[in-house]
Amino acid sequence: MLIRPRLGQGAFRLMVTDLYERRCAITKERTLPALEAAHIRPYADGGEHSPNNGILMRRDIHSLFDQGYVTVTPDHRFEVSRRIREEFENGRHYYELHGSAVTIPLKVGQQPDAGALAWHNNDRYLG
Repeated sequence: MLIRPRLGQGAFRLMVTDLYERRCAITKERTLPALEAAHIRPYADGGEHSPNNGILMRRDIHSLFDQGYVTVTPDHRFEVSRRIREEFENGRHYYELHGSAVTIPLKVGQQPDAGALAWHNNDRYLG
């Protein structure tokens, strides 16, 4: 099986990690090996390796974000789908974060793109 390389992925990770000052935007976690640069709109779906298409997240939250179980609203709030509770009978830690403010970069051009966040909320989030 051939794998198409994702050019720019390493630079994207470094850029997003620096923009978020090496802290998870949701939990403020600083353990670097546990953090990942999440694409709001996935690269495979036309998303770019640009600062406003990325958010630094703890690995477990990134996984839930990619699968649609959590999202970040255009007004930078963290939301957790009821489906975690329904499907897994779990998620207490994530529900404690529901509605919390997400830390974003100070420069407007580097903040998460509202259109990309709306796309995630409408096309990916399980609600």
